[in-house]
Formats: sequence, C-alpha cells, structure tokens
Amino acid sequence: MLPLAYLKFTALVGGVYSVSPLDTEKQVSVGDSVTLSCRYSTSDVYRIHWYHQYPPFNLDLILSVYESGGMSGSPPPGFSAKVQNKRVDLEIPSAVSDSVLYYCTLEPTVTINPATLYRT
Repeated sequence: MLPLAYLKFTALVGGVYSVSPLDTEKQVSVGDSVTLSCRYSTSDVYRIHWYHQYPPFNLDLILSVYESGGMSGSPPPGFSAKVQNKRVDLEIPSAVSDSVLYYCTLEPTVTINPATLYRT
C-alpha cells in the first residue's frame, strides 16, 4: 500500500469578497497529481493567490494568477493554475507524504477616485 498525502484546503476571506473551496479535504496517494479548486463570487478581482503551509510554519506563496489567466512570478516546477467562470484550479504535480494546508485568497481590484489625488 502506498503512503497517503492528506491535503486540507480553505479560503481566506475579507470584506465583501467571497471565496470558497469546492472540497475542503483530499486524500491521495503520494506522488499522484491533484487539483484543488475554489470559487469566488465578486467581479472585481485583480489576482488570486495560492499558498501552502506545512504546520507549524508560516504560509508560503505558491503562485498568483490574474483573473484573465496569466500568472505572475515563478511558480514551483509543475505547479499551475487556471481561471474559468469564477473558478480557480490549482494543479499540484506530485503530492507529498505529509499534511499540508492550502489557501486560496483574492486580491481585489482597487479603484481610486482620481479627483482625490489632486486635492490641494
């Protein structure tokens, strides 16, 4: 029997933005690829960030993806993400034999009233 990888998944939410995981837990064989997905409901998203955490350590950014689908930064080898219909999928190339927490977060589009920038 192959060892199992246990992945727990949650979403970080703030303000009026709503993001939720499609599954909160997945158990897969070590070495298998796995997809984690979250869905969001707001229309003014700039980027979606994926983090992972090996307890008790801090969160580590895996990748950031724009709502248009382009990625920013350099994700770890084999990791990828795609955005479609307010759903974001994180492709993990090979599960490890440990408990890992994954987080999906939204970065809202910031709109600024230009009139306030030039106030004297």
